[in-house]
Amino acid sequence: MVKVKICGITNLDDAREAVKAGADAVGFVFHRPSPRYVAPSRARQIIRSLPVGVKKIGVFVNAKPARIKLIAARCSLDMVQLHGTESARACGRCWPLKVIKAFRLRRQEDLARVAGYRTFGYLFDAYVPGRPGGTGTTLPRGLRCAIRRVRLHGEVFLSGGLNARNVRAAIRSARPQWVDVSSSVESSPGKKDSRKMAAFVRVAKRMPLES
Repeated sequence: MVKVKICGITNLDDAREAVKAGADAVGFVFHRPSPRYVAPSRARQIIRSLPVGVKKIGVFVNAKPARIKLIAARCSLDMVQLHGTESARACGRCWPLKVIKAFRLRRQEDLARVAGYRTFGYLFDAYVPGRPGGTGTTLPRGLRCAIRRVRLHGEVFLSGGLNARNVRAAIRSARPQWVDVSSSVESSPGKKDSRKMAAFVRVAKRMPLES
């Protein structure tokens, strides 16, 4: 079964609703310019109230490895997602943390960059100039199909404009282990909608890992 990560959690109520909906992981954005930014102290309080089995993932954009490790330790994060222009070397400096490296794709040629990274996971999002993520922009089907042909060393996280209406087709074309959703399950930036989260998880988890 495909796993679901609900990203951009900013408050405890939304986190609990995400868990109730069946999310396998929740994401906390530690990038200040984002409308979904959450202070580490706030994230720590939320995480303390969540079940152990739900993965807690911190999202960073071009942050220094020392800061990433500090926040990961304080917040008891299970993984970190690097959503900027981090080099393979910078990802390696985050060891022993599990790293998900995000790649914003414009064309198939962008996938060539992935080969130089050895991380726990690889997240693929749509490219929008000046926006590191959370744009709600969908990856074209051709790019999604190209992802499954790339030789990777970790798990695939598919992002980019996914919602309850298109996630089934997206899973069929990319065959990821994970789907990542944020803006499409919100009532406003940073505020989740419990019904949208439940609908997304319900549809996504109907799909087998490979179909």
